[in-house]
Amino acid sequence: MSFINYNAKEVHCKVVYWGPSLGGKTTNLQWVYHKTHAQDKSELFELPTDVERTLFFDFLPLDVGKIRDYTTRFHLYSVPGQVVYDASRKLIMKGLDGVVFVADSQAERMEENLQSLENLKVSLEQHGYDIKEIPLVFQYNKRDLPNALPVAELRKSLNHFNAPDFESTAAEGTGVIESLNSVSKSIINVLKGGNL
Repeated sequence: MSFINYNAKEVHCKVVYWGPSLGGKTTNLQWVYHKTHAQDKSELFELPTDVERTLFFDFLPLDVGKIRDYTTRFHLYSVPGQVVYDASRKLIMKGLDGVVFVADSQAERMEENLQSLENLKVSLEQHGYDIKEIPLVFQYNKRDLPNALPVAELRKSLNHFNAPDFESTAAEGTGVIESLNSVSKSIINVLKGGNL
């Protein structure tokens, strides 16, 4: 649910990166952060946990344009993949506008991908969202690894929503910006269709 700052004429949108532990969510945010001009972004904040880090920052994308005289700012969050951090996840999910599901392409991680997707559905429902209706993008990460499953298999197992999907190697930046652009455009379309 976008936040509108009427005085500053800004729309603030929240994109959450969700997926299994160590699947590439943090790497995605770091890549976007380092590729964004300094004047267009906030600091990169980190909430350390035992295994993973939760990162977040906001930025002003240069190519999205304005929505009726309002500037759009995106706030990106990575969600800890481990269920033990469920309380943190619930807090981060509040008020989201779109999700990038970062799946780990490795064959031995498929069960964790499926569990994470199920957890996403439940978390969305707890916040009053329907996974079939929110802007959602699938990113099949770690495509450079020899044990990566075929994209067709990942798509069949995970993307039951006909959502846009992308192959990626987040450590090299492949597919990172494409995934973000896709979910951003979906969010903008939803906003343009609503009452701003």
